[in-house]
Amino acid sequence: MTEQTSLDELVRELEQAAKRLRSEELDSAAAADLIERCAELAARLGGELEALARKGEGGSPGQETLL
Repeated sequence: MTEQTSLDELVRELEQAAKRLRSEELDSAAAADLIERCAELAARLGGELEALARKGEGGSPGQETLL
């Protein structure tokens, strides 16, 4: 699986979860579980993006590293 495919799949799953939450068809327990899943997905996406950013370090002249 490529990095882009992994990102795309995580984004797609997060979008589907958000759509289910907006539908208001879930009971409160199911909604709470889905919100927790969204947080997990967002954390994974953040990690993936951070890893991609690290790979790109030192590449483009004039780009500064944020602390």
